[in-house]
Amino acid sequence: MKLSSKIHLYSSVLMAAILIVMNLSVYYVFSKMTVDSQLEQAEAEAGSIVKSIAHSAATIPIDDLLRSYVPADGKIQFVPADSKAKSPYVTSSGEDMDELKLPYNTNKQVEQILYEGMRYVLVSLPVIWSDGAVYNIQISRSLAATMETLQVLRIVLVAVTAIALVPVIISTRILGRLIVQPITALIRTMREIRQSGRFRRIELKEKSKDELVEMGAAFNDMITLLESNHARQEQFVSNASHELKTPLTIIESYASLLKRRGLDRPELFMESVEAIHSEAIRMKEMTEQLLLLARNQDQWQVEMEQVDLVALSESSARAFRDAYNRTVEVEADGEVLGWTDSRRLKQLLFILLDNARKYSDEHIVIQVGRKPSEVYIRVIDRGIGIAKDELEHVFDRFYRVDEARTRRGGGAGLGLSLAKDIAEAISAVLELDSLPGVGTTATIRLKESK
Repeated sequence: MKLSSKIHLYSSVLMAAILIVMNLSVYYVFSKMTVDSQLEQAEAEAGSIVKSIAHSAATIPIDDLLRSYVPADGKIQFVPADSKAKSPYVTSSGEDMDELKLPYNTNKQVEQILYEGMRYVLVSLPVIWSDGAVYNIQISRSLAATMETLQVLRIVLVAVTAIALVPVIISTRILGRLIVQPITALIRTMREIRQSGRFRRIELKEKSKDELVEMGAAFNDMITLLESNHARQEQFVSNASHELKTPLTIIESYASLLKRRGLDRPELFMESVEAIHSEAIRMKEMTEQLLLLARNQDQWQVEMEQVDLVALSESSARAFRDAYNRTVEVEADGEVLGWTDSRRLKQLLFILLDNARKYSDEHIVIQVGRKPSEVYIRVIDRGIGIAKDELEHVFDRFYRVDEARTRRGGGAGLGLSLAKDIAEAISAVLELDSLPGVGTTATIRLKESK
């Protein structure tokens, strides 16, 4: 059964149950109040009749007294203490109602009884007669009119319930469709995505703030994440197949050359081994960068903390000097603290230092300083620089400036693209200024640690 049908069925049954219980309660309360009112009224009338009969008992025969006070649609009876003695009575209808009575009792009795399919109110009151004996005056009155009223009420309540169920059923059907509509849109969108292979989002009513809209927003966020992951996956496959093809071809060519002539020509052997080793290292670096770029920033496990930027710069410069035997100077005025991820910042700094090493022969300078509300690290080289019209493209993946980003220099065009992603992940801003023949300055701007 579909969800809309379940909502329709359950809502209709629930509303019908509520209407039935409510109408039963109304009927019960009304019938009880009506019958209780009849009992109180009969008791009051019986008390008045008993006083009148007791006052006239010495002068008027009992049969005449009873005939004078017999109620409409009812009976009045004179019951002695001796149950075997005859109990004179008078009825308004003239029918035999000898069995319509209560046993003799010296206490007042007020009851509702059923006699031959009819309901009666019967009141029994003790009275002291002229001879000093205690008798019961029992007065009964038919509740036929009250029962007819209650019957009409039952019919009205049943009719009202039936009529009220019509809009209830219609409204629950509409309600079910309204509730299920966003879910249906989700299902339709997912089917379209599966059939077309293209990611789509559902339209949301911005004014509404209910759970269904939140579900739709969560679905759209999921689609955004899936689309991003899919794009990264496609980009990774495309980039890897494109960029790894050349080094693999070089390795294959040199390996074939070694296989044919390597044993006969030692100089060719050394050249081939060096080329294969160099391409293997470049493939390893490229693969690591591609894998990192293929990840979402949420998976980078960034841990923001207070970092001593001067100490981090000095340790990075020292490691770089030892690895490449290049002069790297650190310039700083006192302690500079930044709010960042030290591990990712060091990785970013190494990318910038590696670029400076590749495209300049002079010493490299790292400047650490402070500005209002922010701190910065600058990596300055005196290399060949980059033209202004090329500068805006250097953060694109696999982009190389012809004169600078050569394979001979070891670059695959991924370093600055990865640097930009790392900067975004650690809430930093990466800027690049360069002039051909003058050099390049890469600036990392960070939030100052409080």
